[in-house]
Amino acid sequence: MMDGYMIRLVSLMLFIFYMNPLSAAKLLILGDSLSAGYQMSIDKAWPTLLPNVMVQNNKTITVVNASISGDTTGNGLARLPKLLETHKPDVVLIELGANDGLRGFPLNLIQNNLRQIVHLVQSSDAQALLMQIHILPNYGKRYTQAFADLYPSIAKQLDIPLLPFFLEGVITRPEWMMDDGLHPNENAQPWIAKFVANELLKHI
Repeated sequence: MMDGYMIRLVSLMLFIFYMNPLSAAKLLILGDSLSAGYQMSIDKAWPTLLPNVMVQNNKTITVVNASISGDTTGNGLARLPKLLETHKPDVVLIELGANDGLRGFPLNLIQNNLRQIVHLVQSSDAQALLMQIHILPNYGKRYTQAFADLYPSIAKQLDIPLLPFFLEGVITRPEWMMDDGLHPNENAQPWIAKFVANELLKHI
């Protein structure tokens, strides 16, 4: 039988194991301005708020926010190998494509970039999560619909989860949007964090 000292030692080791953030799942967010805390302090951005929301749902994660405002799928693809090597994430949330669509990039280019991103994530033994993206109809209804259709098609072909676009729950509330009509403001960030957390809990 263990004496009192050994019991306390084992209890301490178990406490450290469960509380040590190194044991938490590591989430890498590969995104653009929608996830980068555009025109706000980074501590206000939803990726920064996300770990606390997850803890409230009995899930501990660490978040690496690798989002950069203005990034396209091509930019994300170029940056990803180094990010995977440096951070070794367990899960990668891919939130890219809006800037491609706003610039009218060829759909096959966007699709190929997203597929390569997913393959890189999977080859690193991380789980890939793809977020649906929608764009304004600047280039006509046909392009806009075909762009939106890329995401469920890629998710189905590569057998990965497709998360709904969080901006759809924000853009209908003017008090949550910046004056440009494209980006959520600080008021929207806690809601987005809860929305993303609810989706993550289904998959990780």
